[in-house]
Formats: sequence, C-alpha cells, structure tokens
Amino acid sequence: MSVIVRFAPSPTGKLHIGNVRTALINWLFARRQGGTFILRLDDTDRERSTDSNAEAIRTDLTWLGLTWDDTFRQSDRTSHYDAAKARLIASGRLYPCYETQDELDRRRKRQMARGLPPLYDRAALRLSDAERTELAAQGIKAHWRFRLANTEAHAPDTTVPTLVRWQDMVRGDQAIDMSSVSDPVLVRGDGSYLYTFTSVVDDIDTEITHIIRGEDHVTNAAVQAQIFEALGATVPAMAHFSLLIGREGEALSKRLGSLSVEGFRSDGLEAMAVNALAALIGTSDAVHPVATLAELAATFDITHLSRSPSRFDTTELAALNARLLHMLPYPAVAHRLEALGADGGEAEWLAVRGNLAILSDAVHWHAVTSGTIAPVIEDAAFSAKAAEMLPPEPWTAETWGAWTTAIKTATGAKGRALFHPLRLALTGRENGPELKVLLPLIGRARVLARLQGGGV
Repeated sequence: MSVIVRFAPSPTGKLHIGNVRTALINWLFARRQGGTFILRLDDTDRERSTDSNAEAIRTDLTWLGLTWDDTFRQSDRTSHYDAAKARLIASGRLYPCYETQDELDRRRKRQMARGLPPLYDRAALRLSDAERTELAAQGIKAHWRFRLANTEAHAPDTTVPTLVRWQDMVRGDQAIDMSSVSDPVLVRGDGSYLYTFTSVVDDIDTEITHIIRGEDHVTNAAVQAQIFEALGATVPAMAHFSLLIGREGEALSKRLGSLSVEGFRSDGLEAMAVNALAALIGTSDAVHPVATLAELAATFDITHLSRSPSRFDTTELAALNARLLHMLPYPAVAHRLEALGADGGEAEWLAVRGNLAILSDAVHWHAVTSGTIAPVIEDAAFSAKAAEMLPPEPWTAETWGAWTTAIKTATGAKGRALFHPLRLALTGRENGPELKVLLPLIGRARVLARLQGGGV
C-alpha cells in the first residue's frame, strides 16, 4: 500500500511551530515510506480565511523545505460535499434541525441542572413532516446533524454504549464511548460545511492512508470514523501526538503569532534548526542538529513520539541553530554567503563558523578579514610597539604565536594584557574566532593600519 498523508491548515492566520510540527511529522513519515504528501487548505471558515494567509502558509512550508506532491482548497470542492451530504440524507444518517442557539443553550443548562451530560437530545428527529414544513415556511433554515451510532438496543428499556476503537500509532489502543458525544453539526444553517465533514470527504477522495495530527483531534477521530463508514469508506490509520506548549506552558495560537515561522525567518534562524527541534522534541531521540531533511527523514520514527506535552523553548532553538551553523561545510552555505556579500572562501568560513549565532553574523567577520571596521585602541603605545614588530608576509597559522611572543618579550605584557588589546584593535570586538586563524586572512596591510587606529 502506498502511503498518502496530508497537512490541512486553515488559512486564518500564520503558521506557528505547533502547525509546523504537524506538517513536518506527516512529511517525514511520507518521505521515509516513499509516499505522497498533500497540502490541503481547509478554508471552510469563510470570514477568517484569506488568500494572503494561504500564500503565507505556502511561503513558510517552502522555506522549511516541506514540498508537497499535490495541493487544493476546500472552497473549490463544494460539489463533492453536496454529493456526500445527499448520500447521508438518503441513508438516514444526516437529519435537519431547527433549534436556535438560545434554545440549545437553555436545554444544556436544564440537563446540567439535573446532573445529566449536556448532549443534544435529538428532538429534531421527533418532528413530523408537517412540523418541518411549518418551520421552513417561517423562514427558519435547518442545520444538519450526523446521527451517531452511539446506542445499541440491548433490552426494551436499556441501552449499552457503542465504542469506537482504533489502534493509534502513538497512543496505542483507543476507545471512545459514543454515548457521551452529541450528534455533530456537519452543515450550518447557511449551507456551509464544517471541518468534521469536509475533512472526511477529502480524505476519502484523495485516498488518505494515514491521518497524523495533534491529540486535540482524538474525539473528532471517533466521530469521523463513523462518517467514513457511513460513506462506505475504510477508516485510515491514525496517529495523535501530544501538543507543543510555549516555554511558560502557554498554548500556541497562530492568530496571536505565537512562535510563528515568519518570526523565525525574520530572526535569521536556519530552517533546519526549526525542523530538527520540531521533529525531535518530545521524542525518545536526543535533540541534535541535522543538516538536511533527507537525513532527518531517514532516522525519524513516529513511534518514538511521547504522549506528554513538550515545551518549545526559543532559547533551545537558538542554541541548536548555532550548533547547526558550527557544523555546516562551506559548500552548504557558499551561495548564501555570496548573497550576503560575505563570501570569503572556505578558509574564512571554517575560521568564523564556530562563532556564529545566525548566518548573517558572518557579515561582520567578513568585514574583519576583508573590509572596513572601527578598531578599538586600548593602549596606543602598546599598539604602536606591536605594529613595529609585525613580521613580513607570507603569514601562516604559526605567525600569531611568533608575533605575540616577540611582543611579550619587548613589553612584558602577558595574558589578558597581551591578547585583549590586540583583539580589540584587529577585530573591534571582545570575543571571536582564534586570532591565529584570523591573522593570515586579515593580512599585514590591514593589521598595520588597524594598530595605527585606521578604520580598515
């Protein structure tokens, strides 16, 4: 069986890291199995779904490297939902209801006051044809509920619950008692469809084999399993993983922009740092830098996902981002360094990469080796003496040691008093790459000018 999975965001806001995790887990699962990854835009929320949000989703996924094999929007598939609706009506599984929200709220309050669960009482099923006709004549538009198979005749006056069971790929054996679930509304009074319904129709039509999503959809899974069966389809395999929470335990929200992909990109973070943390956090595998999605897909195992919520910490992401940069070979970044105007070749990259937090930090170090900086002269007399003792070129990695030994002998300076003023004069910074590696890259002319206080 060929694996087919989908990522189905609603274009009502920006993707946050929780959404990315869902997309990534589906993508990695599909790629490891040689399967198909579909991007479906669930835009049934007509008021809040926008074209700009849809385009932002595509932009974010592309930046992350999560390419898709097919894509479509639910708003283009109304005729398919109409046909499925007609089938459910014909089979008696979809029925019209006319209660207002106020009426439903009052019923729930009465049920709760009596100590009963606030479930829909199926009053609409007791209406006669004449009563339905009268309600329609009054201009009341019906919303439509799916009749769950949630009770089973057991004796004249009793019922037993009907369980929906499945073997979840993350959570193990699952069983939902459907007697505790209300018949869900699948079609609103204005004729628009809800996610619970459209998702199933789309999954059937695109032959989805595995539904992989957050654990907040577990109850949906039981309802949707019955809709699959009512439409004559096989229920796909399911996996429901734990949700991510923020550093302080807060829920993530794309409408609030919490931990958005756009924000990560603007901060200069590496897409693969985001991917690695999103995939590995909350698993039995240690979080570590991974250079490519192919490498991540080769080792990712969905059964390693934990059932406990995982905190997504931006501090951890920043540290992982730096670790990733420190291991990247020059060919992996050469074109990006060129775009930044900071491509000084492989030797420069190997010299500076260990001191980068984000790639754009390389701009400063390229200026140190090949451009203009503002040197900091801590002790003019010391700098002048150091300039006098500069050896002739060519310079190698041994030049720094020979030069500083000579300065030490001439001035008596040692330790911080020797090295700190030289670093400030040559780089303009308190810390950075090893000067024995930087010195040959900077060159004698620039070193001399900087020791003399020149801005080169």
